This record gives sequence, C-alpha cells and structure tokens, in this order.
Amino acid sequence: MNHPIPKTIREYLDQLRIELRGADPAMIQDALYDAEEHLRAELAEHPELDEAAVLAKVATSYGAPDEVAEIYRVKEGEVEQALRPRRVRPKPEKSFIAKFFGIAVDPRAYAAMFYMVLAMATGIFYFTWVVTGLSLSAGFAILIIGIPFIVLFFATVRALSFVEGKIVEAMLGVRMPRRPWNVDRDKSIWQRIGAMFTDPRTWSTLFYMLLMLPLGIIYFCIVTVGMSLALGFIAAPFLHLLGLPGGLMINDGSDLFMTSPFWMPLILIAGVLLLFGMLHVAKAIGHLHGQLAKHLLVISAQESRES
Repeated sequence: MNHPIPKTIREYLDQLRIELRGADPAMIQDALYDAEEHLRAELAEHPELDEAAVLAKVATSYGAPDEVAEIYRVKEGEVEQALRPRRVRPKPEKSFIAKFFGIAVDPRAYAAMFYMVLAMATGIFYFTWVVTGLSLSAGFAILIIGIPFIVLFFATVRALSFVEGKIVEAMLGVRMPRRPWNVDRDKSIWQRIGAMFTDPRTWSTLFYMLLMLPLGIIYFCIVTVGMSLALGFIAAPFLHLLGLPGGLMINDGSDLFMTSPFWMPLILIAGVLLLFGMLHVAKAIGHLHGQLAKHLLVISAQESRES
C-alpha cells in the first residue's frame, strides 16, 4: 500500500498503525512505542533538522512504515514459532484418555492454577486501589489538588495494568504489551489529561480491576474446593486402610465412605479423575481470563485509536 511520505512523527505512526491493521493489538502497541522512541531520539540528536528532514534521514536506517510493519509481523511469527514445542515428525492423533491424563505434563495448567490462587490477592489490591482512588478523586475535585491527584491516580492505574499484563502473559500465555502505554507527546498537557478521560481503555482498565475481586474469589474457591475434594478422595481409602480417621464427614459425624474393599478403589479413582479434571478446568479458565484481560487492557484502546 502506497502512502505519502510522512512529514511528522504523528503521520509516521498513523501510517504504521494502518500497515499493522489486523495484527495482534499488543504487538501494535509495542511497535508504535518503539517507533516513536526511535524517531524522537533521532530528532533530539539533530535539533538543527525539522521532523520532515529527520524522517527522510531515518527512512533508510529504521525503515518506512510498511517496511517496519513487515519486520514486526515476521519477528512476531518467529517468536511464536520458537515458543511452540518442536516436533521432529507429525505425531498421531492422541486418544481422549491420553489427552485427559496428558494435562499432567502441561506447565500451562499449573501456571493457570497458580494464577487463580494469586488472583484473589491481586483482586483485593486492585479493587481497593480503584475504589480508594476514585473516592479520593471525587473528594479532591473541588480542591486545587484535585486535577493533579486524578492524573496521578490514572498514571498508577496504567502502571498497574502494565504489570498485570506481564503477569497474564507469563502465567496464562496470552500475548500482552511489552512496552508501556503510549502517550501522544504532540499534545499539550491539558489535551493529554483530557485524553485520559476519553480513552476507552482508561475505563475498561478500571472495570477490569474492579472485576478482579469477584473473579479472584471465584477462582480461589474453585481451586481450593476442587483440589481439597480431589486430594480428600485420594487420601480417604488409604487413611481407612491404616485405621486413621479420614474421608468426608456428613453433619451427624458419620463417615460418608464405606470401608469395604469395593468402595475404596472407586473413591480413589474418583479422586484421581477429579484431580486431572481440575487441571483441565484451570487451564480453560486461564485461557478465558487471558482473553478477557487482553480485551479490556489492550484491544479497546487500539480500536479507539484506529476509529
């Protein structure tokens, strides 16, 4: 696609965004951040030149928008390919049983389960931070420190969203931005402040942080209850065989499990199946949560900039 030669950094970034349309939003954010940092560094090193002259100068070194976009697409594909497990030859289709029990060697399942436990702590922190920040912002709005406080609060929210993205990418395997939230430096300070209120990602990020509290509680309950039941089912037959108190107890204190040899293997099998089932559930929830995080922390802003 042929575009006029950009005369300003903003035009260069707009063309780069157009060339990257349809790519991963997280990768687009990284590409725009890198390009702006490089172009502004070149502009600072040559104060005697205007933006058009600098852009013409770096066109041969950094590349035109379409060339840079192609490089990022290729590099992104190479990274994704490198992260995939290597296969020397095509493997036959696994059976349902092999897939079900094969989850035991999938590190992503354990990472997702750890994230579900961690989400309760991060959810409490995010919820408290947002509620406190919004409350204080509303209270300080009538004072002279109101605007600086709101700007500082929004800045911390952006920083927390970047940290959360790092956690999501590391534990859930979902591609998230690896560069900070890009700021339009061509705008005045008042225009930047106004953009914080009009950027959909600001409000979607706040919504995500509020949503993390109920989600964190649900995730924590799923893991603790599910794993407790699974481990209890597995341990109960052995405790009975050793003559130790164990198993599940009902309200009147009587033992839920019979001690006959017929019931013990069934209880053990049920516990093992529940244990492996929990790993599948954790991996599925991790995938869904990763998509939710990507949509609320990344995509909305990208759509707003391209509209």
